[in-house]
Amino acid sequence: MEYQYVLPTYGQAPMDMARGEGSYLFDTEGRRYVDFCAGIATCCLGHANPIVVEALCEQAHKLMHCSNLYGIPGQAALAEQIVEHIIGIPGKIFFCNSGAEANDGIIKVARRFGHRRPAEDGSPRYEVITFNKSFHGRTLGSMSATGQKKIQIEFDPLLVGFKYVDFNNLEALRAAVGKETCGIMLEAIQGEGGVNPVQPEFLRAVAELCKEKDLLLMVDEVQCGFCRCGATMGWKAVCPEIQPDLVSCAKGIGGGFPMGCFWVSDRAMDAEGTALSSIMNAGSHGSTFGGTPIACATSLAVVKELQRGNYAERAKVLGEHIKSTVEGWNLPCVEGVRGLGLLRGVGLKKGAFSVPEGMTPAAYVNSLCREAGLLACPAGPDTLRLIPALNIPEEVLEEGLALLHSVLAGL
Repeated sequence: MEYQYVLPTYGQAPMDMARGEGSYLFDTEGRRYVDFCAGIATCCLGHANPIVVEALCEQAHKLMHCSNLYGIPGQAALAEQIVEHIIGIPGKIFFCNSGAEANDGIIKVARRFGHRRPAEDGSPRYEVITFNKSFHGRTLGSMSATGQKKIQIEFDPLLVGFKYVDFNNLEALRAAVGKETCGIMLEAIQGEGGVNPVQPEFLRAVAELCKEKDLLLMVDEVQCGFCRCGATMGWKAVCPEIQPDLVSCAKGIGGGFPMGCFWVSDRAMDAEGTALSSIMNAGSHGSTFGGTPIACATSLAVVKELQRGNYAERAKVLGEHIKSTVEGWNLPCVEGVRGLGLLRGVGLKKGAFSVPEGMTPAAYVNSLCREAGLLACPAGPDTLRLIPALNIPEEVLEEGLALLHSVLAGL
Protein backbone atom coordinates (compact mmCIF):
# COMPACT_ATOMS: atom_id res chain seq x y z
CA MET A 1 0.00 0.00 0.00
CA GLU A 2 0.95 3.65 -0.36
CA TYR A 3 1.72 5.44 2.89
CA GLN A 4 1.83 9.07 1.74
CA TYR A 5 -0.47 10.15 4.58
CA VAL A 6 1.59 8.47 7.34
CA LEU A 7 4.58 10.17 8.97
CA PRO A 8 7.69 8.14 8.03
CA THR A 9 8.94 7.75 11.62
CA TYR A 10 9.62 4.02 11.28
CA GLY A 11 12.12 2.22 9.11
CA GLN A 12 9.52 -0.25 7.96
CA ALA A 13 10.22 -3.53 6.22
CA PRO A 14 8.93 -3.83 2.63
CA MET A 15 5.81 -5.84 3.41
CA ASP A 16 2.32 -5.35 4.81
CA MET A 17 1.06 -7.71 7.49
CA ALA A 18 -2.39 -9.24 7.07
CA ARG A 19 -2.91 -11.67 9.93
CA GLY A 20 -1.27 -13.69 12.66
CA GLU A 21 -1.74 -17.20 13.98
CA GLY A 22 0.17 -18.28 17.08
CA SER A 23 3.85 -17.69 16.38
CA TYR A 24 3.36 -17.13 12.66
CA LEU A 25 2.68 -13.89 10.79
CA PHE A 26 1.30 -13.71 7.25
CA ASP A 27 1.78 -10.78 4.87
CA THR A 28 -0.71 -9.54 2.29
CA GLU A 29 1.03 -11.65 -0.37
CA GLY A 30 0.28 -14.78 1.64
CA ARG A 31 3.85 -15.49 2.77
CA ARG A 32 4.26 -17.02 6.22
CA TYR A 33 6.96 -15.94 8.68
CA VAL A 34 8.17 -17.46 11.93
CA ASP A 35 7.78 -14.64 14.44
CA PHE A 36 10.72 -14.19 16.82
CA CYS A 37 9.74 -10.54 17.37
CA ALA A 38 6.23 -10.89 18.86
CA GLY A 39 5.37 -7.23 18.45
CA ILE A 40 8.69 -6.35 20.15
CA ALA A 41 7.93 -8.57 23.18
CA THR A 42 4.29 -7.47 23.29
CA CYS A 43 2.35 -10.44 21.88
CA CYS A 44 3.44 -12.69 24.74
CA LEU A 45 0.78 -15.31 24.01
CA GLY A 46 1.16 -15.19 20.25
CA HIS A 47 -1.23 -13.84 17.65
CA ALA A 48 -5.02 -14.27 17.75
CA ASN A 49 -4.82 -16.24 20.99
CA PRO A 50 -8.39 -17.35 21.83
CA ILE A 51 -7.98 -16.43 25.50
CA VAL A 52 -7.05 -12.85 24.61
CA VAL A 53 -9.61 -12.50 21.81
CA GLU A 54 -12.49 -13.87 23.86
CA ALA A 55 -11.76 -11.62 26.84
CA LEU A 56 -11.54 -8.57 24.57
CA CYS A 57 -14.73 -9.35 22.65
CA GLU A 58 -16.75 -10.26 25.73
CA GLN A 59 -15.89 -6.96 27.40
CA ALA A 60 -16.47 -4.99 24.19
CA HIS A 61 -20.09 -6.16 24.24
CA LYS A 62 -20.48 -4.81 27.80
CA LEU A 63 -18.48 -1.60 28.19
CA MET A 64 -15.37 -0.41 26.36
CA HIS A 65 -14.81 3.01 27.94
CA CYS A 66 -16.42 5.23 30.54
CA SER A 67 -13.48 7.33 31.90
CA ASN A 68 -11.74 7.27 35.25
CA LEU A 69 -14.36 9.61 36.68
CA TYR A 70 -16.07 6.40 37.81
CA GLY A 71 -14.93 3.21 39.46
CA ILE A 72 -13.90 0.44 37.06
CA PRO A 73 -14.08 -2.97 38.77
CA GLY A 74 -11.65 -4.47 36.28
CA GLN A 75 -8.94 -2.10 37.52
CA ALA A 76 -9.29 -3.37 41.08
CA ALA A 77 -9.16 -7.01 40.00
CA LEU A 78 -6.18 -6.52 37.69
CA ALA A 79 -4.25 -4.39 40.19
CA GLU A 80 -4.69 -7.05 42.86
CA GLN A 81 -3.46 -9.73 40.47
CA ILE A 82 -0.35 -7.72 39.56
CA VAL A 83 0.51 -6.66 43.10
CA GLU A 84 -0.07 -10.04 44.70
CA HIS A 85 1.18 -12.42 42.01
CA ILE A 86 3.49 -10.51 39.64
CA ILE A 87 5.25 -7.86 41.75
CA GLY A 88 4.74 -9.70 45.02
CA ILE A 89 5.35 -6.63 47.22
CA PRO A 90 2.64 -4.44 48.82
CA GLY A 91 1.96 -1.38 46.67
CA LYS A 92 -0.49 0.34 44.37
CA ILE A 93 -0.96 0.49 40.60
CA PHE A 94 -1.66 3.31 38.13
CA PHE A 95 -2.88 2.19 34.70
CA CYS A 96 -1.80 3.87 31.47
CA ASN A 97 -1.33 2.89 27.81
CA SER A 98 2.36 2.35 27.13
CA GLY A 99 5.83 1.91 28.53
CA ALA A 100 6.80 5.51 27.85
CA GLU A 101 3.78 6.71 29.83
CA ALA A 102 4.62 4.33 32.65
CA ASN A 103 8.16 5.67 32.81
CA ASP A 104 6.94 9.25 32.75
CA GLY A 105 4.76 8.27 35.70
CA ILE A 106 7.54 6.91 37.87
CA ILE A 107 9.66 9.97 37.06
CA LYS A 108 6.82 12.13 38.37
CA VAL A 109 6.59 10.04 41.55
CA ALA A 110 10.34 10.36 42.05
CA ARG A 111 10.19 14.14 41.72
CA ARG A 112 7.35 14.42 44.23
CA PHE A 113 9.33 12.17 46.57
CA GLY A 114 12.25 14.56 46.16
CA HIS A 115 10.05 17.42 47.35
CA ARG A 116 8.74 15.44 50.31
CA ARG A 117 12.26 14.22 51.15
CA PRO A 118 14.42 17.24 50.21
CA ALA A 119 18.17 17.70 50.48
CA GLU A 120 19.71 18.67 53.80
CA ASP A 121 19.56 22.36 52.88
CA GLY A 122 15.83 22.06 52.20
CA SER A 123 16.04 22.24 48.41
CA PRO A 124 13.96 19.70 46.48
CA ARG A 125 15.69 16.71 44.94
CA TYR A 126 14.72 16.10 41.31
CA GLU A 127 17.57 14.26 39.55
CA VAL A 128 17.25 10.68 38.33
CA ILE A 129 20.38 8.75 37.36
CA THR A 130 19.98 6.41 34.40
CA PHE A 131 22.48 4.50 32.28
CA ASN A 132 24.20 4.72 28.92
CA LYS A 133 22.52 2.51 26.30
CA SER A 134 19.28 2.52 28.29
CA PHE A 135 15.92 3.03 26.63
CA HIS A 136 12.85 4.32 28.46
CA GLY A 137 10.61 5.67 25.69
CA ARG A 138 10.12 8.56 23.25
CA THR A 139 7.94 11.04 25.12
CA LEU A 140 9.89 14.11 26.22
CA GLY A 141 10.31 12.81 29.77
CA SER A 142 11.13 9.19 28.96
CA MET A 143 13.41 10.27 26.10
CA SER A 144 15.30 12.55 28.48
CA ALA A 145 15.77 9.55 30.78
CA THR A 146 17.15 7.46 27.91
CA GLY A 147 20.93 7.22 27.72
CA GLN A 148 21.14 7.24 23.92
CA LYS A 149 21.94 10.48 22.09
CA LYS A 150 20.68 9.16 18.76
CA ILE A 151 17.02 9.40 19.80
CA GLN A 152 17.47 12.89 21.29
CA ILE A 153 18.81 14.66 18.19
CA GLU A 154 17.09 17.99 17.55
CA PHE A 155 14.56 17.54 20.36
CA ASP A 156 16.47 19.69 22.81
CA PRO A 157 16.18 21.27 25.24
CA LEU A 158 15.50 17.99 27.00
CA LEU A 159 13.83 17.72 30.36
CA VAL A 160 16.42 18.66 32.97
CA GLY A 161 17.32 16.41 35.87
CA PHE A 162 18.90 13.33 34.32
CA LYS A 163 22.44 12.05 34.52
CA TYR A 164 23.81 9.03 32.60
CA VAL A 165 26.56 6.66 33.74
CA ASP A 166 27.93 3.40 32.37
CA PHE A 167 25.82 0.32 33.11
CA ASN A 168 27.16 -2.08 35.75
CA ASN A 169 29.80 0.47 36.85
CA LEU A 170 29.29 1.00 40.59
CA GLU A 171 32.20 3.40 40.99
CA ALA A 172 30.80 5.72 38.31
CA LEU A 173 27.33 5.49 39.81
CA ARG A 174 28.50 6.39 43.31
CA ALA A 175 30.43 9.36 41.93
CA ALA A 176 27.33 10.59 40.10
CA VAL A 177 25.05 10.78 43.15
CA GLY A 178 24.64 14.39 44.29
CA LYS A 179 22.44 16.36 46.62
CA GLU A 180 19.80 16.74 43.86
CA THR A 181 19.57 12.98 43.21
CA CYS A 182 16.27 11.36 44.19
CA GLY A 183 16.35 8.06 42.29
CA ILE A 184 18.21 5.53 40.18
CA MET A 185 16.40 4.08 37.15
CA LEU A 186 17.47 0.92 35.34
CA GLU A 187 16.36 -2.03 33.23
CA ALA A 188 17.04 -5.60 34.32
CA ILE A 189 18.14 -6.13 30.72
CA GLN A 190 18.80 -3.22 28.38
CA GLY A 191 16.68 -4.49 25.50
CA GLU A 192 16.99 -1.71 22.95
CA GLY A 193 20.56 -0.98 24.01
CA GLY A 194 21.96 -4.36 22.97
CA VAL A 195 20.43 -6.95 25.34
CA ASN A 196 22.79 -6.10 28.19
CA PRO A 197 21.83 -7.78 31.49
CA VAL A 198 22.39 -6.10 34.83
CA GLN A 199 25.03 -7.92 36.89
CA PRO A 200 23.58 -9.38 40.10
CA GLU A 201 26.27 -7.84 42.28
CA PHE A 202 25.65 -4.45 40.67
CA LEU A 203 21.89 -4.61 41.22
CA ARG A 204 22.40 -5.53 44.86
CA ALA A 205 24.85 -2.65 45.25
CA VAL A 206 22.39 -0.23 43.64
CA ALA A 207 19.69 -1.32 46.08
CA GLU A 208 22.06 -0.76 49.02
CA LEU A 209 23.11 2.62 47.64
CA CYS A 210 19.46 3.67 47.42
CA LYS A 211 18.92 2.79 51.07
CA GLU A 212 22.14 4.54 52.11
CA LYS A 213 21.34 7.79 50.25
CA ASP A 214 17.53 7.75 50.63
CA LEU A 215 17.01 7.29 46.88
CA LEU A 216 14.23 5.52 45.02
CA LEU A 217 15.10 2.30 43.19
CA MET A 218 13.20 2.61 39.90
CA VAL A 219 13.01 -0.49 37.69
CA ASP A 220 11.87 -0.31 34.07
CA GLU A 221 10.21 -3.69 33.40
CA VAL A 222 8.52 -2.64 30.17
CA GLN A 223 10.31 -5.26 28.06
CA CYS A 224 11.57 -7.60 30.79
CA GLY A 225 8.42 -8.07 32.84
CA PHE A 226 5.51 -10.50 32.83
CA CYS A 227 7.49 -13.74 32.63
CA ARG A 228 9.68 -12.69 29.69
CA CYS A 229 13.02 -13.26 31.48
CA GLY A 230 12.25 -16.47 33.36
CA ALA A 231 10.55 -14.89 36.38
CA THR A 232 7.41 -12.80 36.83
CA MET A 233 9.61 -9.68 36.70
CA GLY A 234 13.04 -9.24 35.13
CA TRP A 235 14.71 -8.08 38.34
CA LYS A 236 13.48 -11.28 40.05
CA ALA A 237 15.34 -13.36 37.48
CA VAL A 238 18.54 -11.60 38.58
CA CYS A 239 18.11 -10.83 42.30
CA PRO A 240 14.72 -11.98 43.62
CA GLU A 241 15.46 -10.56 47.06
CA ILE A 242 15.58 -6.98 45.77
CA GLN A 243 12.57 -4.77 46.58
CA PRO A 244 12.23 -1.79 44.22
CA ASP A 245 10.29 1.36 45.07
CA LEU A 246 8.88 2.00 41.60
CA VAL A 247 8.28 -0.37 38.68
CA SER A 248 7.06 0.50 35.17
CA CYS A 249 5.33 -2.12 33.01
CA ALA A 250 3.80 -2.46 29.54
CA LYS A 251 4.22 -4.70 26.46
CA GLY A 252 3.45 -8.24 27.70
CA ILE A 253 0.87 -7.03 30.22
CA GLY A 254 -1.76 -6.76 27.47
CA GLY A 255 -0.83 -9.58 25.12
CA GLY A 256 -0.93 -7.15 22.18
CA PHE A 257 -3.63 -4.80 23.46
CA PRO A 258 -2.34 -1.28 24.31
CA MET A 259 -1.74 -1.35 28.05
CA GLY A 260 0.78 -0.14 30.61
CA CYS A 261 1.01 0.55 34.32
CA PHE A 262 3.35 1.58 37.06
CA TRP A 263 3.58 0.27 40.61
CA VAL A 264 4.44 2.33 43.69
CA SER A 265 5.56 0.62 46.89
CA ASP A 266 3.57 0.93 50.11
CA ARG A 267 6.79 0.98 52.15
CA ALA A 268 7.25 3.74 54.69
CA MET A 269 9.30 6.66 53.42
CA ASP A 270 9.76 8.47 56.72
CA ALA A 271 9.83 7.96 60.49
CA GLU A 272 6.10 8.69 60.71
CA GLY A 273 5.37 5.66 58.50
CA THR A 274 4.01 7.62 55.54
CA ALA A 275 3.54 5.21 52.63
CA LEU A 276 5.45 6.09 49.47
CA SER A 277 2.31 5.30 47.44
CA SER A 278 0.29 7.87 49.41
CA ILE A 279 2.11 10.83 47.87
CA MET A 280 0.21 10.40 44.59
CA ASN A 281 -3.18 11.82 45.51
CA ALA A 282 -6.25 12.88 43.53
CA GLY A 283 -5.23 15.16 40.68
CA SER A 284 -1.54 14.27 40.77
CA HIS A 285 -1.70 12.10 37.65
CA GLY A 286 -4.22 10.96 35.06
CA SER A 287 -4.90 9.24 31.74
CA THR A 288 -8.01 9.37 29.57
CA PHE A 289 -7.52 5.87 28.23
CA GLY A 290 -5.57 4.38 31.14
CA GLY A 291 -7.22 1.31 32.65
CA THR A 292 -10.34 1.22 30.46
CA PRO A 293 -12.75 -1.67 31.04
CA ILE A 294 -11.68 -3.35 27.80
CA ALA A 295 -7.96 -2.94 28.52
CA CYS A 296 -8.29 -4.33 32.04
CA ALA A 297 -10.41 -7.29 30.99
CA THR A 298 -7.94 -8.22 28.26
CA SER A 299 -4.92 -7.76 30.50
CA LEU A 300 -6.47 -9.73 33.35
CA ALA A 301 -7.01 -12.69 31.01
CA VAL A 302 -3.38 -12.45 29.87
CA VAL A 303 -1.92 -12.20 33.37
CA LYS A 304 -3.98 -15.12 34.66
CA GLU A 305 -2.92 -17.25 31.69
CA LEU A 306 0.76 -16.39 32.22
CA GLN A 307 0.45 -17.70 35.77
CA ARG A 308 -1.68 -20.71 34.92
CA GLY A 309 0.67 -21.86 32.19
CA ASN A 310 3.84 -21.31 34.27
CA TYR A 311 5.30 -19.35 31.39
CA ALA A 312 8.12 -17.89 33.45
CA GLU A 313 9.66 -21.33 33.85
CA ARG A 314 8.99 -22.14 30.20
CA ALA A 315 10.77 -18.95 29.14
CA LYS A 316 13.76 -19.93 31.25
CA VAL A 317 14.00 -23.41 29.70
CA LEU A 318 13.47 -22.30 26.10
CA GLY A 319 15.83 -19.37 26.52
CA GLU A 320 18.64 -21.63 27.65
CA HIS A 321 17.90 -23.86 24.67
CA ILE A 322 18.26 -20.91 22.30
CA LYS A 323 21.55 -19.92 23.91
CA SER A 324 23.08 -23.40 23.85
CA THR A 325 21.86 -24.06 20.30
CA VAL A 326 23.18 -20.84 18.76
CA GLU A 327 26.49 -20.97 20.62
CA GLY A 328 26.78 -24.66 19.72
CA TRP A 329 26.88 -23.79 16.04
CA ASN A 330 30.36 -22.28 16.56
CA LEU A 331 29.85 -19.84 13.73
CA PRO A 332 32.62 -17.26 13.17
CA CYS A 333 30.11 -14.39 12.93
CA VAL A 334 28.64 -15.02 16.40
CA GLU A 335 30.40 -13.82 19.54
CA GLY A 336 27.84 -15.13 22.03
CA VAL A 337 24.25 -15.01 23.18
CA ARG A 338 23.24 -12.59 25.94
CA GLY A 339 20.08 -12.14 27.96
CA LEU A 340 17.71 -14.16 30.10
CA GLY A 341 14.63 -16.24 29.37
CA LEU A 342 13.07 -15.39 26.03
CA LEU A 343 14.80 -12.02 25.73
CA ARG A 344 17.99 -13.00 23.91
CA GLY A 345 20.55 -11.11 21.92
CA VAL A 346 22.85 -12.78 19.38
CA GLY A 347 26.08 -10.81 19.40
CA LEU A 348 27.48 -10.31 15.89
CA LYS A 349 31.27 -10.22 15.64
CA LYS A 350 32.57 -7.00 14.14
CA GLY A 351 34.42 -7.47 10.87
CA ALA A 352 33.38 -11.11 10.50
CA PHE A 353 31.28 -10.37 7.41
CA SER A 354 30.70 -7.55 4.96
CA VAL A 355 27.77 -5.19 5.42
CA PRO A 356 26.15 -2.99 2.75
CA GLU A 357 26.98 0.69 3.07
CA GLY A 358 24.58 2.56 5.30
CA MET A 359 23.46 -0.50 7.26
CA THR A 360 24.52 -1.79 10.67
CA PRO A 361 25.46 -5.47 10.99
CA ALA A 362 22.31 -6.11 13.04
CA ALA A 363 20.03 -4.39 10.53
CA TYR A 364 21.65 -6.31 7.66
CA VAL A 365 21.34 -9.70 9.34
CA ASN A 366 17.78 -8.87 10.34
CA SER A 367 16.93 -8.14 6.68
CA LEU A 368 18.43 -11.48 5.63
CA CYS A 369 16.38 -13.27 8.28
CA ARG A 370 13.23 -11.61 7.00
CA GLU A 371 14.01 -12.70 3.45
CA ALA A 372 14.48 -16.25 4.76
CA GLY A 373 11.11 -16.20 6.52
CA LEU A 374 12.15 -15.30 10.08
CA LEU A 375 11.14 -12.09 11.88
CA ALA A 376 13.49 -10.77 14.57
CA CYS A 377 14.69 -7.24 15.38
CA PRO A 378 17.98 -5.44 15.95
CA ALA A 379 19.10 -4.26 19.39
CA GLY A 380 21.80 -1.72 18.77
CA PRO A 381 24.25 -1.97 15.86
CA ASP A 382 25.75 -5.40 16.58
CA THR A 383 23.00 -7.48 18.21
CA LEU A 384 20.10 -9.44 16.75
CA ARG A 385 17.27 -9.68 19.29
CA LEU A 386 15.16 -12.84 19.61
CA ILE A 387 11.94 -12.30 21.59
CA PRO A 388 9.37 -14.92 20.54
CA ALA A 389 6.02 -15.46 22.22
CA LEU A 390 6.25 -17.20 25.58
CA ASN A 391 3.96 -19.97 24.35
CA ILE A 392 5.77 -20.58 21.06
CA PRO A 393 5.44 -24.28 20.20
CA GLU A 394 8.77 -26.08 20.40
CA GLU A 395 8.55 -27.22 16.79
CA VAL A 396 8.05 -23.63 15.64
CA LEU A 397 10.99 -22.53 17.78
CA GLU A 398 13.14 -25.17 16.06
CA GLU A 399 11.87 -24.02 12.67
CA GLY A 400 12.92 -20.47 13.47
CA LEU A 401 16.33 -21.55 14.77
CA ALA A 402 16.93 -23.52 11.57
CA LEU A 403 16.17 -20.39 9.53
CA LEU A 404 18.51 -18.36 11.73
CA HIS A 405 21.28 -20.93 11.28
CA SER A 406 20.92 -20.83 7.51
CA VAL A 407 21.29 -17.02 7.53
CA LEU A 408 24.24 -16.89 9.91
CA ALA A 409 26.03 -19.78 8.24
CA GLY A 410 25.57 -18.06 4.89
CA LEU A 411 27.47 -15.02 6.11
